[in-house]
Amino acid sequence: MTADLYIRVSTDEQADKGYSQRDQEERLRKYCELQKINIRRVIFEDHSAKTFNRPEWMRLLSDLRKRRGQIDTILFIKWDRFSRNAGDAYQMINTLRKLEVEPQAIEQPLDLSVPENKMMLAFYLAAPEVENDRRALNVLHGMRRAKKEGRWMGPAPVGYANKITEDGKKFIAPKEPQASIMKWVFKTLVTGQYTVEQIYKEAKSRGIKVCRSNFWNSLRNPVYCGKIYIGPYKDEPVRHVPGLHQPIITESLFYDVQDYLDGKKKNYRTKVGAQDILQLRGYLLCPKCGKLLTGSASKGNGGQYYYYHCVSSCGARFKAENANDLFCRELRKYIPRPGMEKAYAHVLNIAYKVRTKSQREDIKSLSEQIDAANNDIVRGRKLLLKEEIDAQDFREIKRENEKKIDMLEARLIEISRVSTNIEPLVEKAVSNLAHLDELYKDGDVKRKRVIIGSIYPEKLVFDGFQYRTTRVNEAVELIYALDAGFIKNETGQTKEDFDLSCLVPRTGFEPAHLTALLPENSASTNFATWASS
Repeated sequence: MTADLYIRVSTDEQADKGYSQRDQEERLRKYCELQKINIRRVIFEDHSAKTFNRPEWMRLLSDLRKRRGQIDTILFIKWDRFSRNAGDAYQMINTLRKLEVEPQAIEQPLDLSVPENKMMLAFYLAAPEVENDRRALNVLHGMRRAKKEGRWMGPAPVGYANKITEDGKKFIAPKEPQASIMKWVFKTLVTGQYTVEQIYKEAKSRGIKVCRSNFWNSLRNPVYCGKIYIGPYKDEPVRHVPGLHQPIITESLFYDVQDYLDGKKKNYRTKVGAQDILQLRGYLLCPKCGKLLTGSASKGNGGQYYYYHCVSSCGARFKAENANDLFCRELRKYIPRPGMEKAYAHVLNIAYKVRTKSQREDIKSLSEQIDAANNDIVRGRKLLLKEEIDAQDFREIKRENEKKIDMLEARLIEISRVSTNIEPLVEKAVSNLAHLDELYKDGDVKRKRVIIGSIYPEKLVFDGFQYRTTRVNEAVELIYALDAGFIKNETGQTKEDFDLSCLVPRTGFEPAHLTALLPENSASTNFATWASS
């Protein structure tokens, strides 16, 4: 008699039941030696027995079809090594019999020619299947219970990292810089200025390593706003519960993004890479109906002529060349007075230091709290060594303080983005503003659109003769408010302190760079990026 030896293990069985490959092989070889059975080959499998779709088993089955009649039996230790699914097992036994091969478990031998033995076979096959189903059900209930408690289960989503507490409980915490990038993704997407694909490519260039489908799934994941999704189960409906982890974005921002992705919140997007002549397309509003002007070319006797025109029936239509020239003139209105760059930079630096004073105090306070928590752990360790407290008390002290330290460090990272010296940044930005019209005229389409979007946070109304807008970027407004002040008092002296509270809002805990002087919006951010470049 000739036999193939089939050896299958799984990680938990190796540890809990001693089903190691070496042990199985040793017992099977000893059995064959006693029964005088020739061994043709030994097959090692490290795959689940829930189905027969296993790599080594499929190769074995293919080999048996090619070499019909060369072996008589397949030996394994127990029937649960063969299968943990009774239905699949019966079908496979019939398949093997057609190939003239008899499967047999050496520790649970059955003569399947005896009808009564089929009842024992059913028991041997059903028992492991029931065990698998019970284990899966316990895992399902355990995971749902953990989710209801607000804990994230599974690998951490992009922007988070898996961590374990002292008592062995798993949790997720923000991971930099991925967390900040994901925060930028949500904030940028809700503005509607860029497509999801454009934002995805930019996020990848900034360091996000995730495929396109997972990126889309991340945008739908409420974990980023501090919620845990619990799916439906029996009579329980879908619901979201507050998570124990630290959110990256606000709940309102998350639902704004969902509305945008669902098409409930419409934003006008402009095409990146539009013709240079239509550089203002997407930024102009119709003076008659208030809708967004688009741009296109018309053919005439002399060639192509470009126009900005309304998409409605109001008929508004303006020559693109004339609109572009008037816009360049509009930009010249915002060029600072010659020789005043240093004065503007000085005032902005003073305002920055005044407005970030609270942030510096917050950084100092957080650092002191972190040091105090670390000192508590050190004192606890000393008390443990002196046997004044037991190990359980020390672990509790350590766990509470480490959790506190993680939270404080997360806040510290967020606040510590404050730049201690922004003078070079401000000087360069003001210098660029002094040549604003030249930078715009000589720039490519992408740079021109960045300049437009950064200076004008809202759309402009163009009536064919002039431009109107409700406001300009707050940083530009601040500079030109100062400029107006100098014009009114040319003979006076510049005071070192200015009351700018009405123009410069507090930054709170948000990251502070040049945009710390500005309210948080996409236009302000674009202005800082462009002006300092």
